[in-house]
Amino acid sequence: MKIKTFSFMVIFLCLAIQVFAFGSREKKQPEKKIVQITGVVRLVGNEPFTELVITGNVISAAGESNTALTWYISNNERAQLHNLQQRTVIIEGEETVTELTLANGRSAGTRRDLKNIKIISVESYEQ
Repeated sequence: MKIKTFSFMVIFLCLAIQVFAFGSREKKQPEKKIVQITGVVRLVGNEPFTELVITGNVISAAGESNTALTWYISNNERAQLHNLQQRTVIIEGEETVTELTLANGRSAGTRRDLKNIKIISVESYEQ
């Protein structure tokens, strides 16, 4: 009986230690804001893991920013922009900024995602 109780206690303690290990670090929710962007629509990555992105600048009340950034387009919005590859567009959408972290805790950069996209204008082809 004592061996059974002791075995049960050891198993219970091992499980309890593992449960406390999960979620020990609180995750910060990504920021969301509406932005207007001008940039080129591109396809990046290798098949079958390609992603549609826009590389360009944020348009603010003070004008365009000088820093070129890349925004990943959500899968629901891909059909809307797929035929505009290699063209310059002005769009408005909900930006989500996520700080990426490596397993050892170091920063891996920033990922910017866009969803709820509205196309404002598309550069016309010149011939």
